[in-house]
Amino acid sequence: MKQLLYSPGEPAGIGVDSLLHISKLKFWEEMNANLICIADLDLLRSRAKVLSLNLKFEELKSLNKAEQNKKGIIQFFQVAKCKDFTPGKLNHENAQYVIKNLNFGINQALKNKKIGLVTGPIQKSNIIEGGFESFQGHTEWIKKHTKSKEVVMLLAAKNIKVALATTHIPLAEVSKNIQKLKLVEIIKILNSGLKSNFKIKNPSIKVLGLNPHAGENGKIGKEELLKINPAVKICRKIGINVSYARSADTAFNNDQLRETDAYLAMYHDQALPVLKALSFGKAVNITLGTPIVRTSVDHGTALEIAGKIKPNLGSIKEALKLAEMQLQ
Repeated sequence: MKQLLYSPGEPAGIGVDSLLHISKLKFWEEMNANLICIADLDLLRSRAKVLSLNLKFEELKSLNKAEQNKKGIIQFFQVAKCKDFTPGKLNHENAQYVIKNLNFGINQALKNKKIGLVTGPIQKSNIIEGGFESFQGHTEWIKKHTKSKEVVMLLAAKNIKVALATTHIPLAEVSKNIQKLKLVEIIKILNSGLKSNFKIKNPSIKVLGLNPHAGENGKIGKEELLKINPAVKICRKIGINVSYARSADTAFNNDQLRETDAYLAMYHDQALPVLKALSFGKAVNITLGTPIVRTSVDHGTALEIAGKIKPNLGSIKEALKLAEMQLQ
């Protein structure tokens, strides 16, 4: 049977809350894959009590013992102890707990192609302060631990899909991290992922320029002439339906959206504000280019509402559904 592991992420955030709430819905029982939460029982019990949710928790000593989801029952596998259960209040002593849970999920998905990993939101600063100074985010961590040559962060919703050429790095470092051959690999991975994950036969990909007006033929920056367009040329020669660099200020009008299957942005905040304006709470974060199935929510930890009110469950539902679809 297909199986999903859920790593809730930051204990102080809504990653735990979302799972507890969704387990009370009909959706939970209708899932085709069973779901096991990687979590500390004491954390689950504590948050359920705070949220006034009557739930049953069943600990698994082996993932093979998991059964079909039942409403109001959460199967969990405990990897580590959580130091602090307080909702809405960060504690860097929880960093080890978050990373151990994440690593367990990655390792299990590597071992078994019928297991997918769904991740809740993390607080990068808290993990860094907890001793993981080189931590950049889920995508980069998964790339390292799956020993993948190149990975692509793709956020997908029904009306827009956005992939990133660079992810969680300072804006001042973006230009030097955009390289022709690296872009070729990213475009190839994106094209393949659109075909395999979304069943798009001939994906239409639009590449955004780094500079205003896509550089205006080198007058406002030369990255498009020297790096981006040469990479696109190589990809077009091998049959990928990809545009040369387009100006980001006009790339998202209604006509462009309708004819584009995915955008490739040069940096994190170049296109994600558009996606979140159009589809926040309904998009899924997908890691392409790895040997594992991994999806995630499109939102952050929302510390201000953790343990207080029911969060929007749209994104976690979509992440679970897409992960199910991708499993062999």
